[in-house]
Amino acid sequence: MNGASFTAAERIVSPAYIRQGREARRSHEQQIRLLLEKGKCPQDAWDEATIELFLHELAVMDSNNFLGNCGVGEREGRVACGMVSRRHYRYFSFVIRLIHGIGRSGDISAVQPKAAGSSLLNKLTNAVVLDILRSAGVRAATSCFVVPMATGMSLTLCFLTLRHKRPKAKYIIWPRIDQKSCFKSMITAGFEPVVIENVLEGDELRTDLSAVQSRICELGAENILCVHSTTSCFAPRVPDRLEELAEICAKYDIPHIVNNAYGVQSSKCMHLIQQGARRGRIDAFVQSLDKNFMVPVGGAIVAGFNESFLEEISKMYPGRASASPSLDVLITLLSLGASGYKRLLAERKELYTYLANELKALAAKHNERLLDTPHNPISLAMSLKNLGEEGGSAITQLGSMLFTRQVSGARVVPLGTSQTISGYTFKGFMSHSDDYPCAYLNAASAIGIKKQDIDLFIKRLDKCLRQCKKETNVEDMASGASLITEKDVTELTKDLTTSLQVEAEA
Repeated sequence: MNGASFTAAERIVSPAYIRQGREARRSHEQQIRLLLEKGKCPQDAWDEATIELFLHELAVMDSNNFLGNCGVGEREGRVACGMVSRRHYRYFSFVIRLIHGIGRSGDISAVQPKAAGSSLLNKLTNAVVLDILRSAGVRAATSCFVVPMATGMSLTLCFLTLRHKRPKAKYIIWPRIDQKSCFKSMITAGFEPVVIENVLEGDELRTDLSAVQSRICELGAENILCVHSTTSCFAPRVPDRLEELAEICAKYDIPHIVNNAYGVQSSKCMHLIQQGARRGRIDAFVQSLDKNFMVPVGGAIVAGFNESFLEEISKMYPGRASASPSLDVLITLLSLGASGYKRLLAERKELYTYLANELKALAAKHNERLLDTPHNPISLAMSLKNLGEEGGSAITQLGSMLFTRQVSGARVVPLGTSQTISGYTFKGFMSHSDDYPCAYLNAASAIGIKKQDIDLFIKRLDKCLRQCKKETNVEDMASGASLITEKDVTELTKDLTTSLQVEAEA
């Protein structure tokens, strides 16, 4: 209600009570005003009433929610099914329909005349997310936008934008990371990935910088679209040497795109990006919304250090876009506040150490070991040498046992697995190497994990390892028994034949 409405209300109910209610409303409006003025994530969490009030105020600014609206166009925010309407944010205590989405046909960041509220939501979300990226460690970031596509397609969008800047380029230098979507993002954009195999240093798989430089010189810098590096990854693969790669890109004037899929939650990954941009060249870095902010799958953040380049990427997106990812992350960050999000990051970091200690103890118990991967701040790996040799069924059986016992996210990586993707064959696929020395199991300490998750995982993994070893031992004993019995029969037959021959001659 506005001032006139409150004044009218005082003629119906005691003015003292109305003034009290008016002050209560002002406290909500004050939070909204500060958000609009500063464009930063509020330090403290908002309550649901304030979030609902804010979203309601945005929704009534969209034309499809105007009283008496008469729409005669092809896109008027009409929804045929009530269930669909409820899914699009009609589940609050009031009706809001953010149907128009974000952007215009030529630019995902443009303001829509029909949807001032949704456009304001989009701009605010980008501002709040940029504030979070800076506070998480990339303080030099100047611009970002939320795109309603997951990480792989968002990387493709970046590559397609670079095509207009480097029309002769056909190659992308890519230090190997065995994850299909980031590889296919290059293929989908129409470029030829130049796979740089990793080098083994101790247990870790690290960037082969000399091979990167060698391939640049061999192919010619003008023929290379960009270097496509990675921060967050499954151990024993560790984040790329971003600072050195950034320096190489600056030296040869080659763009640099970073796949930072779930790196926002790691201060180490974000520090690598910050330092890479400071020492060399990083054009954009892409991160997933669901992996870093615990919202539904379907959105990513494209960020960088040059506003004009980020604007070019946003204009490359064809048509309007769904507002769902933007709204989901904005609601989440308002409900957490900057302090709440930082608390989640601190908890994740502490639980990484706890998971590492528990896995190390369990590995020793089963005559295995926790692989030494100190440069990977999220993922851990435990050897599985005692479960069988290359192609052994016991290793893959362990993965199946964990999954059926409701352990999700753990990856069991056997030796000798090959995979062909878009005509490219990767030997040792999933291990980021043609011939990693041992089979292993992955587990990660990601944002939102709880201590009880780790305890239950360790308990179930211990039980599965014991069962796998027991079954393997039984098979070995049965195999051994079969060999002994066959040998015995052969010897007995030979002895009997000899005895019969002696008797016949006598």
